[in-house]
Amino acid sequence: MTKVLLVEDEEAIRKFVKINLEREGYDVIEAGSGEEGIEKAMSEEPDIVVLDVMLPGIDGFQVCRELRSEKESLGIIMLTAKSQDIDKILGLEYGTDDYMTKPFNPTELVLRIKSLERRIEGNTEEKEAESILEFPPFKIDTYARRFYKDGVEIELTPTEYMIVKLFLENPGKAIKRDEMLNLVWGYDFIGDSKIVDVNIRRVRAKIEEDAAKPKYIETVWGLGYRWKTN
Repeated sequence: MTKVLLVEDEEAIRKFVKINLEREGYDVIEAGSGEEGIEKAMSEEPDIVVLDVMLPGIDGFQVCRELRSEKESLGIIMLTAKSQDIDKILGLEYGTDDYMTKPFNPTELVLRIKSLERRIEGNTEEKEAESILEFPPFKIDTYARRFYKDGVEIELTPTEYMIVKLFLENPGKAIKRDEMLNLVWGYDFIGDSKIVDVNIRRVRAKIEEDAAKPKYIETVWGLGYRWKTN
């Protein structure tokens, strides 16, 4: 059973979301503040965190940064007001996997969680058969879900891992943003395609010597991105 930590200071919203998630079979843990959210994340070891940006005390951005520094593989969905900038919500310093604006339909949140579950868990067949993809200086072990550069492991979020895997399985192919949205976030994703660009920037920051002059992930203007093969 997937364990979801819900960090939301408004009790009415928290209870409403919890009921809907439990109906879908999720084990839901509640936290009403950023501090409590960090404490519960460390003690309860959830698979996914649904995290409100506006929290008393430590805000959602700080909580996200703290959780990501401790648990890179944790799935994180931010809840935010419509007026907040997507680039900030998904910024390099936070490492959010997905976001939703308030007010939202709980059914949509369930779809987002299911999509994130797929990114975290991977494909069943992939787990059953070891597979190594190598494009020096990079190597990805899809069985262990680990990614290396020059033999040194690079920690990736679930979303970043899926992006890198997609590139290494399709070297030299120009991948459209919409195609990447469908393959990484899922066909049921409802949101801004800017989420692709922000995550690409995060991946570049981790794998490129100079993210401003990328050698590996090439922008295909007006279309999407390509993993360079030479």
